Amino acid sequence: MEFRYKQPVEIVFGAGARSRLASVMESRGYKRAVLVADGVFAKNGIADGICATAPVAAVFTEFGANPDITAAEKAASAVRSVNADCVVALGGGSAMDLGKFTALAAASDESARELFYGKLPDNGLPVIAMPATAGTGSEVTGVSVMSDAAHGVKKPLVSSAFFPAVAIVDPELTLTVPPSVTAASGLDAIAHALEAYWCRAHNPVSDALAQKALGLLFPALERVYRDGKDIAARTDMSLGALLAGMAFAPTRTAAVHACSYPLSEMYNLPHGEACAFTLDLFVRLNSECEAERMGALCNALGFSSPADMSDEIARLKRVTGMRRTLAAIGCDDALALAEECAAHPLMNNNPVALPAERLAAEFSQLK
Repeated sequence: MEFRYKQPVEIVFGAGARSRLASVMESRGYKRAVLVADGVFAKNGIADGICATAPVAAVFTEFGANPDITAAEKAASAVRSVNADCVVALGGGSAMDLGKFTALAAASDESARELFYGKLPDNGLPVIAMPATAGTGSEVTGVSVMSDAAHGVKKPLVSSAFFPAVAIVDPELTLTVPPSVTAASGLDAIAHALEAYWCRAHNPVSDALAQKALGLLFPALERVYRDGKDIAARTDMSLGALLAGMAFAPTRTAAVHACSYPLSEMYNLPHGEACAFTLDLFVRLNSECEAERMGALCNALGFSSPADMSDEIARLKRVTGMRRTLAAIGCDDALALAEECAAHPLMNNNPVALPAERLAAEFSQLK
């Protein structure tokens, strides 16, 4: 048995952990930060509270759900203009993706566009990630998903520079996340853990992290969807998403995420919902060649079989209002969608080979 596992991110976890930002910066010698934050935190006062207690020189909120390289260029300019020595990323996956890319761009002589299409350096300004949703795991991964809207390109970028220096995970930041986002991000986290477990690159450490993550996420997701103020369930979701991120950081994801990018690009599904769209399907398909391992995982989690787990994911999708059929997303060409999915590089990490024709047939059966 041979494997490698690297997790360079310092993790600070707990309710109210955001109040430790100043001490974290001081301990690392960071003097001045730019806060890249979802706009909601500028409106609800949380960004102001952070700025009042930590050395934050500027706040950048000019970005959307799919952060673009033009926003990264503006944010990097803001970092340089105040001579910041670190970037704090507060929000969901979009804020963290942009914060990571901004930190790289601010330290580079190349433009954001040149970095997006070129060879990424392995160093940039340090990032402190503060996730405000329980789903992406971006706070502990070396991935930044960025877009070039002008040319219709969205892709995951990978660099060791994208690993945050510190992840401050405060479940209280997720208390105001609306039910639809809670559900989509939670199903994304379940997808991360499952794909880390069954992908070709899995290892014993990722297996253990994935199993622990799923043991937290499955029981908590419906609870927190129905009662967003349930801090115990929010805490389980935040911890589960964090562990799922640690599980897939070294392994990458597989077919579910390979399909999620075309689903988002072609039919405008939010990332978490795009992952949920095929998740129950791939539990069944990948169990064809991973029967023993998937059976062991299901037993450990209280499911009688992979089919039972798949049914539970399908039920969660129904309960939380996820779109589940080609008709629901406006797709009338299953083969065209399947061809885009089958061509994605992440498909190579899936345990079952799935040509476009088979994928198209499977997609057509989704209910």
